[in-house]
Amino acid sequence: MNTTPSFPAKNTGQATQVLHNLESAHKEDLEAVLQVLVKITSRTPEQIKPHLDAMLESLVQPKERPFYETATPLERANAFGEWADSHDRNTLLLSDYAVSRESMYDDERL
Repeated sequence: MNTTPSFPAKNTGQATQVLHNLESAHKEDLEAVLQVLVKITSRTPEQIKPHLDAMLESLVQPKERPFYETATPLERANAFGEWADSHDRNTLLLSDYAVSRESMYDDERL
């Protein structure tokens, strides 16, 4: 029985090459992992293989860079404005005393 992971055709470019290299270089290790999963889950290799393939695929996919790394200053400013506008403007504000140093150290004498 062939238990070599087969990866979906939706991968393109570099991810496909990485998957192919991983599959070639670690064929025995992947087979061992599959057999361990078969043993501990009491499932067949055919049942486990799609899950193993999906996990490996997700591990080699290029990570999307976070917004703060790719956004321009204008995009960050707009995003902040949208975030600020998303809050209720009728929220009660803290008093000046509530945010003063004296209120934070109420039990101590300054």
